[in-house]
Amino acid sequence: MLLIFVCFLTLPDQAQPMNYKSTSRESTRMFKSDFLESLSKVHWTVPPLIFVPVIAYFIWRSFAVVHLAPLTFIGCFAGGLLVWTLTEYVLHRFIFHWEPGSPWGKRLHFIFHGVHHDYPQDALRLVMPPSVSIPLALIFYFLFYLLLPAAYLPAFFPAFIVGYLFYDLTHYATHHANFKSGFLKKMKQHHMTHHYSDATRGYGVSSTLWDRIFGSDFVKK
Repeated sequence: MLLIFVCFLTLPDQAQPMNYKSTSRESTRMFKSDFLESLSKVHWTVPPLIFVPVIAYFIWRSFAVVHLAPLTFIGCFAGGLLVWTLTEYVLHRFIFHWEPGSPWGKRLHFIFHGVHHDYPQDALRLVMPPSVSIPLALIFYFLFYLLLPAAYLPAFFPAFIVGYLFYDLTHYATHHANFKSGFLKKMKQHHMTHHYSDATRGYGVSSTLWDRIFGSDFVKK
């Protein structure tokens, strides 16, 4: 909470462009503080460097410590991936795209997601910075710790993190890679339509499953 309060105090007043879309790789300064500004930017290789060892540790723990049967591991892992896709959808639709009317709320929205929609090609603001991803990972870990049987957690949680990494890297690729065919080309088209045509639909980045289920997919013409 203290960090959010500091963010409000250090966000430049002019950093609230509305209905603006930059098509270049330019960006804008989010914070007056150089330290906070540095925390808002991250290279796409950083999330894998942080979380791949976490994934490997929990998978090792699933077999070496908990001794999960292979089929049980597969079931828990598939469940973690599925829960991530729903989490991604809910966060994007109801948190990142929640636009409050108050000036303070608008500042918070700009910090969370508005800056990305204004400057969608900014390569250093396409994956989640560790200052956000690590606290969120800890929150979700303890949430799953409370909700799941202890034996299932070491297989479920790394799958959730795999889903997050796939989301982060897919998000970067949809903005900075060219695909000729296949799944990633469809995901790029889906996400670019969200950015440049209709931001009220197409909330899935690594999967369109929940857009189809909840009726927020784009209308096919």
